[in-house]
Amino acid sequence: MAKQRFLLTGTGGQGLILAAIILAEAGIKADRNVAQSQSYGPEARGGACRAEVIIGNEIIHYPKVEKPDFALTLSQEAYKKYGLNLNEEAVLIVDNSYVPEVKPRLRNLYSLPITRTARNEFGSEQSANMVALGAVTVLSGVVPFENIQEAVRQRAPKGTVDRNLKALKLGWNLGLEEGAILIPKQGLIEGDQQCRI
Repeated sequence: MAKQRFLLTGTGGQGLILAAIILAEAGIKADRNVAQSQSYGPEARGGACRAEVIIGNEIIHYPKVEKPDFALTLSQEAYKKYGLNLNEEAVLIVDNSYVPEVKPRLRNLYSLPITRTARNEFGSEQSANMVALGAVTVLSGVVPFENIQEAVRQRAPKGTVDRNLKALKLGWNLGLEEGAILIPKQGLIEGDQQCRI
């Protein structure tokens, strides 16, 4: 593996910064070079936010992600801000609970029930970030599952470790189940109606 660049986007309060930090720490545990950064609007909770992670065997000369290899988006606003102009080579993972409209792509588009999975399992959306992290990790193959588990154990807020590990595993399994199924080239189809932007 040379370098993999990750862009995690959504709304402030969804826990993507923590997910990015955990992904970066898992990369360190896997003996890779890692860079991680984040930014969010002054609203913090409710405004668009982004977190970036670079993991690889090469030296990382610049810590920002300009052309992601993997982009995750958990909100329509964040998709419009960060996902519309992605290179076709980049893998785009969207939460179909909150990103119903996606520009058609020829390949590399995964629409996953990230928030719905968290809500169904835990009765709230609070662990959707860990579900997303599990899916991103398995679809990218960037680090072994043991490394991401260990990073969650060390970083999860006190009293939430078991819940976050369970959410991580749910996302991992979701990524495995959906990993071979790419959205058709017409674009994301929701309820048999093609979504347009």
